[in-house]
Order: sequence, then C-alpha cells, then structure tokens
Amino acid sequence: MGTDIEAVGEADTKTSVMAPVEGIPSHAAGELGDMAVIQLTEEQNKRIRRKTDKTILVLLTWVYFLQVFDKAVLSTSALFGLQTDTHLVGNQYSLVSSISAIAQLAWQPFSAMLIVKVPPRILMPTLILGWGIAEASIAACKNFPSLLAARFFLGLFEAGCLPLFTYITALWYRRSEQPVRIAMWNSMNGLSTMAAAAISYGLGHIESNLLRPWQIIFLFAGLLTIVTAPIVYWKLDNDVSVARFLNEEERVLGVERLRVNQTGETNHTFKWHHVLEVTLEPKSWLWVAMIILPNMASGMTSAFGTLIIEGFGFNKFQTSLLNIPFGAMQFIMILVSCWAAAKAKIKSAIIIGFTIPAIAGTAMLYALPRDGSTQPALLVAYYLCAFLFAANPLILSWAIANTAGATKKSTMLSVVQAGVSAGALSGPLLFSSNQAPEYKPGIRAVLGIFIALIAAAVIQVANLLFLNRLKRKQRIAAGKPADIVDASMQTKVTTMDKIQEQQMHEVAELDLTDKQNDQFVYVY
Repeated sequence: MGTDIEAVGEADTKTSVMAPVEGIPSHAAGELGDMAVIQLTEEQNKRIRRKTDKTILVLLTWVYFLQVFDKAVLSTSALFGLQTDTHLVGNQYSLVSSISAIAQLAWQPFSAMLIVKVPPRILMPTLILGWGIAEASIAACKNFPSLLAARFFLGLFEAGCLPLFTYITALWYRRSEQPVRIAMWNSMNGLSTMAAAAISYGLGHIESNLLRPWQIIFLFAGLLTIVTAPIVYWKLDNDVSVARFLNEEERVLGVERLRVNQTGETNHTFKWHHVLEVTLEPKSWLWVAMIILPNMASGMTSAFGTLIIEGFGFNKFQTSLLNIPFGAMQFIMILVSCWAAAKAKIKSAIIIGFTIPAIAGTAMLYALPRDGSTQPALLVAYYLCAFLFAANPLILSWAIANTAGATKKSTMLSVVQAGVSAGALSGPLLFSSNQAPEYKPGIRAVLGIFIALIAAAVIQVANLLFLNRLKRKQRIAAGKPADIVDASMQTKVTTMDKIQEQQMHEVAELDLTDKQNDQFVYVY
C-alpha cells in the first residue's frame, strides 16, 4: 500500500490554485475570502496521494476484507455441518443466505441520511462493531429462526458499508484515481474467498466436544471483526481538511487538489432536492439495473459455489481447497479490469469485455456433463465465472464519478447498494437444493443475466453521451466555452483556465449537483 498508484498519460506541469492562507480552515475559506495563491506541484500531489493511500486505503481494504470474509464463511461452513446441525431443509439455506440482503435493502433510505449526517469516523466503527457481534452470534444458533435473526442483523449493520466506502473514496481521491482505489478494496472479494477457504480448511480439522467446526469458523470471523472497530476509530479521519496524517500545508493543498472533481466539499446538510434528482434521472436506474445483474449472478458462486464444486465429484476438504484458485481469479480480475479502465478511461468497454469470459464459463457449466472425464473442464468453467466480479467496482466508480452534490452522492450510493442487496437477495433463490448436483436451472438463469448486463451498459453509454451534448449546449447558451478540460480525469496536475478554476471553487462551496453544474463532464 505504500507505493503510489496512478493512471498513465498526462503531462507533468504545475498549476496555480486558489487556496486558503495558512491557519484558515479550508471549509471556511469561501466565507472569509482571505485567499492566497499556492503552487500545487506534481510532487506535492503525489505525496498527498501516497499518504492518503497508506492510511485511508489501507483501512478501507482491511475492513472490506472482513466484510466479505464474514459472508464467505457461510458458504464454507455449509461443508462442515451447518445445514445438518441447524436442521435446515428445502430452501431454508437459500433464505438464510438471502436474509442479510433483505435487511440491507430495507435499510438503504436510512443509510443515505446516516452517510451525510454522521461523520465517517463515528459511523464506520459503529457498523463494524455491530456486524462483528452479529457474526459471532451465529455460532450460538441452533435452528432456522435463530440463524435468520443473526443473519438479519449482520445484513443490517453491513448495509451502509458499500455506499460509505465508495463515498469515502470519493471524498479523498480525484475521479481519475477512484477506479483503482475502489478496485483495491473491492478486490478483497477474492482474497476473502481464498482466506475463508484456507481458514475453514484448517479450522474444520479441529476436533472439539464443545464446538462444531462451523461454530469455530463463525467465532473466529466475528471476534476478528470486533477487535477491528476501535482500530478504525483510532486511525480514520473524516476528510482531507482534518487529516491527522497530513501537515497543515498538505491539508490545504489536499482540499485544492480535489476541487477538480466538481462534486463539492464535505457537507452535513441533507437536501431533499438532491434525492429528487436521483429519483427522476434515468441514469440512476440504469446503474441500479446494472448493479443488480452481476450481484444476482454472484449468488451462483457466493452461496452455492462450494456445493457446485462438490457436485463435480470432490469431497468437502478438496472442495474447500479448490475454492482458493477461484478467489485468486476474483482478486486478479478486479485489479486488472480497474487498471484497464483507468488506463483506457472507458469503463463501459471494460465491463463488457470482462463479461464475455463469464458468459463462456457459465455456458460450459450448463452444457458439460458431470462425470469424471469432465472434472478439469468444469473447474476451468467455474473459474472463468470469476470474471463477473470485475463489474461491481467498475459500476460503483462509474456511478460516483458521474454524481455531484453531497446528498445526491450519498443517495445515489444508497440506491446502488439497494441494487446490490436486491441482486444478492434474489441470486441465491435462483438455486435450490433439489437442483443438486448440476444446478442447471440456476446456471441457465445466470447466463441470461450476463447478456442483460451487456445490454444495460450499452444503453447507459448512449445516455451519458446524450447528457454531455446537453451540457455542451448549456455552456454555449451561457456564453462559456463549449469544450472544457476535465481535470478530474487526469492523474497529474494540469493548468486550467482561470475562469474555470474560479467556477470550480464556487461549485465546491455551493454543493451543486452534476445536473445544476454546466461545467460537469459525464464519463463513460
């Protein structure tokens, strides 16, 4: 995490930025009008970004690892007697897997308000502590109702995490930097899958008269999460203007380097007209549709992945180990796809390109027979399905990069999280125990989902191109240049027109949405 992660291609230049004089808080500069010219160099830009990575990105990455790990152990615990010991029958295991998503879906309206109203340093540790206690409590569950209750509270506390993490990333990084950072913490999907498989393999061999292997697994996951909560409170800062890991000069420069996002400064006033904009804009619902689809498809691997591999003819310990390469594939695909998106600056094409191998793998799973001769091909097909995990971080970064205004961002992210929850809720229900061992009806449904995802991405690109044409006409009508420099998509510092620079300061102070700001450029 100590290395500087950056996209490629822009010239290394200096720019003069309007910044508060030393000693004046950045959020008060607009009111006091006491401004001085400060030279933000590329060296300073890199130094601030590197320090931010070492603190903020490390925290986000570790906590997201725990969140996915806490969910991944449900699948691995199914191999070690969870269903038998808690007397689950029929679709009850699917419902236990889905109930946390139901809680997340129901909680999203409150998440939008909490993200704006409660500082991240308070909100994140509270959520971590809550889901850690819920996770540890699963070890005490004896039947279907108690499992449902524990998993419900787990989902309730995890509900705000994905929108909060994306919101924090947008607070600390430029738009050009966000895809790779989101990829870094989202790639923990893969490492958590690997860790859950390896740790479950080890803990599953423990013989105890007091605890069953699956109970030991849940206790380990829950307690690890609980001890993380105070560490996050100690290290996390609310935004760059109060960052303890930066000195006074770096905090001032940090605020200025982020103004190019044109998404506003930290604002704790909840604005209902921002919510209305999200509700009425087609792009919002296209992102919701896009995020629902891969999360529905992920139900095949997250809830039923170990059972599908077991159906290839492997025992429970072999199955647990064979899930490790799948986690490695997840990790690699998320990082590679987001690196490609940062390099090419076209997220839509990368989403479509990485969905095609997932389609191929799903088609092979559906078509190949389950006999000893096809085991290697079936494993390759299953591992190809890991390409689907490239979609989530790209859609998240795509959505937040095209949304401005504090309340609008939090609302958009909560709506997207509702889509994640809806997908995670419905995905496992495509499968049931009576489909074992081939699960062909569920796999066929996932194949259709991938095709729909490509179609939704194409429609969104057409919509964003149309919105950019409208913005261009608005600028011309207002007597401004039709084409502007989108500095937020450039990793290195660049010189901007003085009028445009002043307008960026006004946008930040007024907390304008992307719809209200005619200088905003939509990215696709």
